[in-house]
Amino acid sequence: MPSVFVQGRPVDSYPPLAPDARRGSVRRITEVGEGVLHKPCRDVTEFGPDLAALIDDMFLTMYVAEGAGLAANQVGVDLRLFVYDCPDDDGVRHVGHIVNAVLDPLPPAGRRLLDDNEGCLSVPGAVMDVPRPDRAVVRGLDKDGEPLVIEGTGYFARCLAHETDHVNGQVYLDRLSKRERKDALRQVADRREEVFARRAANTAALSG
Repeated sequence: MPSVFVQGRPVDSYPPLAPDARRGSVRRITEVGEGVLHKPCRDVTEFGPDLAALIDDMFLTMYVAEGAGLAANQVGVDLRLFVYDCPDDDGVRHVGHIVNAVLDPLPPAGRRLLDDNEGCLSVPGAVMDVPRPDRAVVRGLDKDGEPLVIEGTGYFARCLAHETDHVNGQVYLDRLSKRERKDALRQVADRREEVFARRAANTAALSG
């Protein structure tokens, strides 16, 4: 089986960082509580150089923050778009972007929930167990407006569901109980400075 899929298609080889990132600039990552994270994003209607440049910036910002995915509203842009570079449970790497993403509903009979660790770049430093289906299918478009279907299992399915939540105006804290949410925010308070120091060091390293 191929070890890397780019935009859902197998490739023979791929660099450690998506080439998009080399063209990008680092943007500030929004944090839980900021309005743009808590409302559904607008559909992308214009495809062209501005959208391509945003995707480049999002890839670089995701790598600097050591994330597996990043939605546009996490860099303050109210558009239905996310990027990802994420392994599945078999160690296969998945890299790409998807515009106007919609997550297919899964039939209850074929749905298996997995309770596993989940973090979020907009909730810096917190990791909590969140139940997610072990499979995800996301439909949308690529940056040229061509139809795209991305399927994932295991950890990659979690990533696809998490990022689609973002473009729908949800963060994973919304899926937690009040007590769990308090625990997550306590983790943020304890670890935020450490996370931001690491991001600053990564920015310097990737810009050098």
